Amino acid sequence: MKIGIVGAGLVGSTAAYALVLRGIGSEIVLVDRNEARARAEAADILHAVPFARAIRVEAGGYPELRSARIVILSAGVAQRPGETRLQLLERNAAVFEDVVPRVLERAPEAVLVVATNPVDVMTHLAARFAARAGVPSTRVIGTGTMLDTARFRALLGGCLGVDPHHVHGYVVGEHGDSEVLTWSLVKIGGNPLEEFCRLRGISLGQKERQVVDRDVREAAYRILAGKGATYYGIGAALARLVQVILTDQRAILTVCTPSLESDEWFGATLSLPRLVGGQGVLATLPLLLDASEQEALRKSAEVIREAIDSLSGP
Repeated sequence: MKIGIVGAGLVGSTAAYALVLRGIGSEIVLVDRNEARARAEAADILHAVPFARAIRVEAGGYPELRSARIVILSAGVAQRPGETRLQLLERNAAVFEDVVPRVLERAPEAVLVVATNPVDVMTHLAARFAARAGVPSTRVIGTGTMLDTARFRALLGGCLGVDPHHVHGYVVGEHGDSEVLTWSLVKIGGNPLEEFCRLRGISLGQKERQVVDRDVREAAYRILAGKGATYYGIGAALARLVQVILTDQRAILTVCTPSLESDEWFGATLSLPRLVGGQGVLATLPLLLDASEQEALRKSAEVIREAIDSLSGP
């Protein structure tokens, strides 16, 4: 199956590399305004194919996206050190207004996967532009807090001495400063966090939780300060999301997509645990949060709504 990637910068090219290493798809097409960059990235990634699984990797233009099953949107300007994701908004909105219609003209049946920051708002915009072509919002999915959730599980697993695959907990809301770590829902091997800590004789009090919270919330800023960009983690997240869609795996992932009018979060495109399959988002799962987490999620939704509303102004 063909996978298109629009934006062959660090995120897009790393996603392509991750797809090749995991053997996902049969063809990858890189599209970028900088055609030389796209060709170079495609050639470099193609040379890794003999060490992985046979996948065709090439650069092209929008016509080469024809019949693509999924198109990753990673086009846009890069985040600067010290710059919040929401500050990227105005600089990237114009990019999507041009890119989304051009993608859907060639691949009208594709599921759009958004990786450009600020991903919550950019996903909302992508869905708005896609709606003009008759594409339902359920086929427009942002990576949302997939990476934040992975960071949460990895850091918590380290504290507990447990493989992160067996740590179940979510980060929801905005992919950014107002995101919410759902401590009340964390389970380790089916045991609530407090019970697991009691059984193992582990102390994980408020101070330790604050350290994990800070390290999850500030991870991107620290990476940006050290090397100027983040791309390995999000590249792996994109490969996982694409795999789920291509194989109709029906996995539960903390992705973002516009909320429906019947949803309490209507007007905000925020991350929640969602059932994802071959046609995109199939369902949104309810969260039984404690009162403080519910209030924090409400505030996070408001941050996103305000950012979206700012684009509707003069």
